[in-house]
Amino acid sequence: MKYFSNQSQSYLYAGGAIFFWSTIASAFKLSLDYLAPEQLVFFASIFSTFALFIFILVQGKLPLVAKLKRSDLVRYCFLGLLNPCLYYIVLLHAYDLLPAQEAMAINYSWVIMMAILSMPILKQVIGFGTFFAIAVSYFGVIIIATEGNPLSLEFTSGLGVMLALLSTIIWAVFWLFNTKDSGDSVVALFVIFLFSIFFVSISMFFSPYSKPITFNGLIGSAYIGFFEMGITFVLWQSALSLSSQITKITTLAFVTPFLSLLIIYIVLGEEILPSSFFGIALIISGLIMNKYFAKD
Repeated sequence: MKYFSNQSQSYLYAGGAIFFWSTIASAFKLSLDYLAPEQLVFFASIFSTFALFIFILVQGKLPLVAKLKRSDLVRYCFLGLLNPCLYYIVLLHAYDLLPAQEAMAINYSWVIMMAILSMPILKQVIGFGTFFAIAVSYFGVIIIATEGNPLSLEFTSGLGVMLALLSTIIWAVFWLFNTKDSGDSVVALFVIFLFSIFFVSISMFFSPYSKPITFNGLIGSAYIGFFEMGITFVLWQSALSLSSQITKITTLAFVTPFLSLLIIYIVLGEEILPSSFFGIALIISGLIMNKYFAKD
């Protein structure tokens, strides 16, 4: 008997993905107490690759890996360098320097960065409305980074803010190039992560930052690997594929940063600043305006 409609299942999958994404900022901050950024990305990548392998094995998609063309492998190798390697290493160094609420909120502006980079990469033309939406979102970023004093331009960590913004560029480039891929998304992500493990292992070997490998560090990397990089991606893809109203599902993602702030407060005990709420509201307003103007 079918107890849930496809749309109901879609909401369940989306809710699961949003919940796990909302816990990741806290998981990053806690795990960085035990592992250096490069170490954390390395172990998390292994766990996420294992999770993706299980998915494609259960779904009978493993033969698709052997059928990949050389051009696909070259592209996936490049994408693996971008993500999770460069993206997460840069992002975790930002988390190391900033309060979790600031790093999380600034990183959330990657969608707006996609709109900016779609011009040179996808040759898209954007109008004045989109530029206005971008300005609104980045004013929100400034509000967050300056803790509510935008005219001062004084940051908790200037380097941390730069790294958080750089992570949005890397993530946006990754997904813009990934849109050109017509293959199975889970298989593609599995191969991308395989390549990335090689790059991350090199960065970990040469990194001046290292900490003793502990059980707590491995538990943190396993959580991040499974619920930030691996399983959550499949949940979100399943939600989109089952939904008859994709816009309603994607709109739910706007809950993520606010839920993340609540979890940061409960788990990490950070005092949540009003500027964080206001800045996130501006970022999301810019995202909504960008979606509206993109329809024109």
